[in-house]
Amino acid sequence: MTSLPASTPATTPAIVTQEAVRRLPRWALLVLSVAYVLAGFIGRDPWKSADISAFGQMRELALGQSDWLAPTLFGQVPHLSGLVPYWLGAGFIQMNTLLGSPLPMDVAARVPFALLLALTLASTWYAVYYLARMPQAQPVPFAFGGEADPVSYARSLADGSLLALLAMLGLAQLSHETTPTLAQLAFSALLFYAVASSSLRIWAPAIALLLASFGLALSGVPAFGLALCLAAALVRGLQNDEKAIRWASAFAVCGMLAAALASSLGQWHAHLGSLPASSREWWNLGKLWVWFTWPAWPLALVALWRWRRWWRSLHIAWPAAVLAVMVVATIVRPGADRTLLLAMPAFACLAAMALPTLHRSVSALVDWFTILFFAGCGVVIWVIYLAMHLGVPAKPAANVRRLLPGFEPSFSSIALVAALVATVGWIAVIVWRTGRHRSALWKSLVIPASGAVTCWILLTSLWMPMLDYARSYAPMIARVQLHVGKASCVHGVSLTHAQATALQFHGRYAVIPLAADQPSMQGCDWMIVEADRLKQTNFVLPSGWLQTHSVRRRSSTDSETLLIYKRVGSQT
Repeated sequence: MTSLPASTPATTPAIVTQEAVRRLPRWALLVLSVAYVLAGFIGRDPWKSADISAFGQMRELALGQSDWLAPTLFGQVPHLSGLVPYWLGAGFIQMNTLLGSPLPMDVAARVPFALLLALTLASTWYAVYYLARMPQAQPVPFAFGGEADPVSYARSLADGSLLALLAMLGLAQLSHETTPTLAQLAFSALLFYAVASSSLRIWAPAIALLLASFGLALSGVPAFGLALCLAAALVRGLQNDEKAIRWASAFAVCGMLAAALASSLGQWHAHLGSLPASSREWWNLGKLWVWFTWPAWPLALVALWRWRRWWRSLHIAWPAAVLAVMVVATIVRPGADRTLLLAMPAFACLAAMALPTLHRSVSALVDWFTILFFAGCGVVIWVIYLAMHLGVPAKPAANVRRLLPGFEPSFSSIALVAALVATVGWIAVIVWRTGRHRSALWKSLVIPASGAVTCWILLTSLWMPMLDYARSYAPMIARVQLHVGKASCVHGVSLTHAQATALQFHGRYAVIPLAADQPSMQGCDWMIVEADRLKQTNFVLPSGWLQTHSVRRRSSTDSETLLIYKRVGSQT
């Protein structure tokens, strides 16, 4: 166990009684986690555009149409990088096929990603548990006893970290996509656990370190994985004992070996972009940080301030180091939201560390604000759902028709029951929380977490037909089929990877690229062209084709249009 640094004060800002670390019912935490993981992974089509593009790459791997060490999509290297996420999806597709295809192909591809999200939740819980077990993180001992015992205290903080993770607004959508981002999140959480548990255990953190470092390197973020491993080595080195030095060396070596492997496989991608060039860009980035990690970030700031004299201790130094790496990464790396997602285990950890230092008035403020916020969100979801099916209130129904022209609501009794159960459950949580367990350490995060999970369940049940219509390519491809019919193949010209995958998966067409200087494949009499491509001055439309129809995504916010051409003569 790591010894207390000489410069660390003897007492901590945590003043916690044994009564305050009463156990959160395991069944309640399990139900909340399982409901959150499953909602959004089932009952939907692949969504545009990263979700369906990644699925297309997994599909080609599973069907033997792409090289497992150099995955491609329609002969091109996709924008999304990495190997492990696609291997997982393709492997489960093949396993599903061997079992007689009990699941649709896209659902089978989502199974490993649901497991990755579960791994993220479990890694965060155990990481905070071991950090809270450290002597430097323990509450102040009382003169006559009665302070929280170490195990119960650590369990309560771990419960709080999991609740904080579930409550963060930015986690919902990106953690339910079949993209490398979720694999990166899971491996970063696993690395977070490896460092956190390295002071108390040996084999579990060692295995986690190997999986996490090489997983990050082969999931599209080798530079980020190397930076995290080096940060872990620096933080463990601050502990200044022989065991810590050995672990610091292990973290540094694993990070460099993983980076070398990624480079040898052609997977080294730094993805550096330019710094925000204007005050507006900085403002937008700041707004992303604020809403994406709400409500954990205010608690994280409280923790950093209250524990500022313990900055060398692992329970503060490690999550703070991760946040420092992530702040830099979100500034210099494109896709700030997907980058910021990887910092959520660290935010959840610091939010949990703030709990034993909060005053009762602050906890009450958090409770009432989150009750009003999530209650408002839930009411809006229910009102629009009723408007879609009953026509009243009239204005929300009119807004849905305006935003999604052609959308016809479909009723699902299963979705309605799931939404009712979630709503009644959240109301019960509010009554339970305000009536009992007022002194529990994790009390301030019960309502935010249950409110976030409830609203996510409502969105993915009541609004799923509407979300599918707006974000899936299935309605668009169905209208393409009305004009193309049951042709076995189509030529694709300047299609995005998402569009080409949608034509293959939803339309059951073989999509064959067509270049202007190549002869057309005999028997393939239809050509699909992305309309925006025609606006480019260097684009030359192949001869021998006649435009017959155009199909536009039926959304007032989306101008995506496919042009349908039929062969009228031989191509020159």
